[in-house]
Amino acid sequence: MADLQVSEIRGLPVIMPSGRLLGTVHDTVIDTDGWTCTHIFVADPPADLVEGRIHVAIPWNWVRSIGDVVMLRWFPPTPIPRKL
Repeated sequence: MADLQVSEIRGLPVIMPSGRLLGTVHDTVIDTDGWTCTHIFVADPPADLVEGRIHVAIPWNWVRSIGDVVMLRWFPPTPIPRKL
């Protein structure tokens, strides 16, 4: 992936491998040792995928590509509970 500014991906739709909308990029987690993105926070996921529709952190290595949308290469097949 080409280098992007963090501000360029905020607000982009996040699409699961199935083609379903997961939500929008709300924020990112940056590792200051290497100045790389480690996670993206996705806002407003569907309630049937994330209990309570809380923001969910997606590891950067789950991201397939970024363009007009953020495409994921993987997402858990079962709903994510609010408390583990």
